[in-house]
Amino acid sequence: MDDLLREFLTETNESLNLVDAELVRFEQEPNNGAILGNIFRLVHTIKGTCGFLALPRLETLTHAAETLMGKFRDGMPVTAGAVTLILSTIDRIKSILDAIEKNEQEPEGGDGDLIDQLGRMARGEAAAPPPAAVPVELKKPETPEPSEPAEKPDKPAAERPEEDRGDRLANHSIRVNVDTLDHLMTTVSELVLTRNQLLEIVRRHEDSDFKVPLQRLSNVTAELQEGVMKTRMQPIGNAWQKLPRVVRDLCAELGKDIELAMRGADTELDRQVLDLVKDPLTHLVRNCADHGIEAPAERIAAGKPAKGTIRLSAWHEGGHIIIEISDNGRGLDLDRIKAKVVEKGLASEAQLAAKSEAEISNFIFAPGFTTAAKVTSISGRGVGMDVVRSNIEQIGGTVDLKSVSGAGTTFTIKIPLTLAIVSALIVEAGGERFAIPQLAVLELVRAGNNGEHRIEHIKDAPVLRLRNKLLPLVRLKEVFRLGACDNENGFVVVMQVGSQVFGVVVDGVFHTEEIVIKPMSSKLRHIPVFSGTTILGDGSVIMIIDPNGVAQALGRAAAAAAHAENSELQSREEESDEDTVSLLVFRAGSQQPKAVPLSLVTRLEEIDCRKIEISDGRHLVQYRDQLMPLLRIDAETSLKKEGAQPILVFSDQGRSMGLVADEIIDIVEERLDIEVSSDRPGLLGYAVIKGATTEIVDVGHFLPQAFEDWFRRRDLKAARQTRSVLLVDDSAFFRELLAPLIKAAGYRVVAAASAADALAALKSDARFDLIVTDIDMPVMDGFALAEAVRAMPATAAVPIIALATMVSAETVERGRAVGFHDFVAKFDRAGLVAAIKEQGADLDRAA
Repeated sequence: MDDLLREFLTETNESLNLVDAELVRFEQEPNNGAILGNIFRLVHTIKGTCGFLALPRLETLTHAAETLMGKFRDGMPVTAGAVTLILSTIDRIKSILDAIEKNEQEPEGGDGDLIDQLGRMARGEAAAPPPAAVPVELKKPETPEPSEPAEKPDKPAAERPEEDRGDRLANHSIRVNVDTLDHLMTTVSELVLTRNQLLEIVRRHEDSDFKVPLQRLSNVTAELQEGVMKTRMQPIGNAWQKLPRVVRDLCAELGKDIELAMRGADTELDRQVLDLVKDPLTHLVRNCADHGIEAPAERIAAGKPAKGTIRLSAWHEGGHIIIEISDNGRGLDLDRIKAKVVEKGLASEAQLAAKSEAEISNFIFAPGFTTAAKVTSISGRGVGMDVVRSNIEQIGGTVDLKSVSGAGTTFTIKIPLTLAIVSALIVEAGGERFAIPQLAVLELVRAGNNGEHRIEHIKDAPVLRLRNKLLPLVRLKEVFRLGACDNENGFVVVMQVGSQVFGVVVDGVFHTEEIVIKPMSSKLRHIPVFSGTTILGDGSVIMIIDPNGVAQALGRAAAAAAHAENSELQSREEESDEDTVSLLVFRAGSQQPKAVPLSLVTRLEEIDCRKIEISDGRHLVQYRDQLMPLLRIDAETSLKKEGAQPILVFSDQGRSMGLVADEIIDIVEERLDIEVSSDRPGLLGYAVIKGATTEIVDVGHFLPQAFEDWFRRRDLKAARQTRSVLLVDDSAFFRELLAPLIKAAGYRVVAAASAADALAALKSDARFDLIVTDIDMPVMDGFALAEAVRAMPATAAVPIIALATMVSAETVERGRAVGFHDFVAKFDRAGLVAAIKEQGADLDRAA
């Protein structure tokens, strides 16, 4: 079933249950305007949605009921017969909904009897007794029924027993106490531990009869674990809800004009992690508003717009949640930070001179550090940034910082999806086993005196030369004082914490295992290299290593590796005046190697040949929820018939193209010197790469073959996205229906749930190019909103489009008087887009 239809059925069933109860109350209190308003809005919402989803029978029936409810609002007396008639209409609507739920379309038939009764009563004529609920025939495809002399009609929806209606979509969700979910998660964690113990027993007894059932138990446990974790997932937007208010209050207090742009609010993560990340996010946004964004006069003097922008983004990446907070302000003042560092005795001037800009910038996370000239209610106390880092690291996350003077600052937070159960690599050092969270592990390298990779020493600090880069190392035995390292053999676990990449030398590597994180004893919590404990399958209790703590233990090795790498880089620059570039070398078609700049390649993929489709002579594959064309470099290149097909993926502006390759050879750093040019389409020429003549591929030749408008699309998209629309509707369902429609037309959309929210948005950001509003809303309707918009000087000229269920001459006249530019039927999607584009064209001409 279509997602929109499923959501409509769920919401409509809930609304009808409310209407049932409200009607009974209204019959007892006919003068209660609040009850009448609730009923009218519910029926109005159902009717408008029916028109949007092209359900004419339901729309006609609800329209007749809405007309009668409108008469009640105008003062027509309420009678028991009228309430009974509307209840009969509700029963009929429920019957039709049942049929739609089963067949995904409206049933055949009409409702003229009820519509006539509702019309006569609305006109004040004497109405006959309400008709009995007419059964709705539910189609049963390809199921012949035996003929019978007489057939009993189905019972009306309201009279059916509960067992006949138990499978309705409205009954597919329930509310569960959070404590119940937490207890369930704890129980599943214990089940995972028990499973690990059983699997460990089976590993020691290969011929055990329990091997197959235990494997099944393991699979069921994994499915249960995944299901329970999904119940704890919540959108990160829940942690962002208070941030617009925070920014608004800061603007008023600081005299600044700041826009908060949020993207990826629907990214989900564990509820426990969500609770722990709220305060750090608030601190960072406050820091951007106070220290980052300049005052309007200062921004104008620097050639920037008076309004500053703070961008908040979130997305999934490799088992983590990445949260990015950036501003387009002044950036960090490194000279001021250096002065404060020396003043507080955190480092000497000589030590600062040896540090990079990134290392100096990280001093802002030191406890008690602040560059504020005076203490205010917002900043200057030296708390906030150190709390951000400590809170994020407590949940196994990292905070990275990048700043460009005059352009702004970006904070990147990387946190795990969940804190309960993680995958870990079990390693050994000094005869003891430890668990390293696998999310921090990049790769494993075997190091030895006689192998390809050897551990070297620079100023007595161990380093590993890996792919022409020096990797600082830390030996786990030395960190934990488990004995001296008597040889240079072992395994190097390459890890990444934020932007820092380093290696951990261990004696042995066992396997990966799903572990349950247990809190550490209070006597061990002061040790920064541990983040918790866990129980292995054999019953052993081992420590979980904290990658952030290990990164702090690097110290001298990291500095030595960085110094040596900088020296090598300088010597290479002195040897050659030309810069080197990273090249991806591969083969396609012939045996002669080909190369493309690595910076152009988005990803290297191996795609199952069975997933490659052919349409209109073109090879296509479904890649990340989109169709990606696959192109061959020349006629000699062919796609494999089976197995995995190597693909070079190039992406830009939401589109992707794949170049077919036979094999990936290497990634090299070379000077790109094309010695012989080529007239062959798709080939720039030939260069010597690693001693071999290599064809340099012209990627730009293939992009228009994948999409004709590849190069034009960026300009078109940029032009369309300059317009922003404020959508106002009290129905959450209708907002979710209309917002994607407007976005698809190329506009930025901000949705407001009420006229009050819309006015708040306009006061905080008066740069909306267009307002689309429902005219029938509680508290303040669309007409009152239009009057308020016209009364504000900053928004007096903004075009307003009205969404109306019924467009009458009186409504249009009243709308013109308060400032509406156009009226569109609420279910007319094409008309709404056309009206928005027309108003946008008028704005372009006026500009």
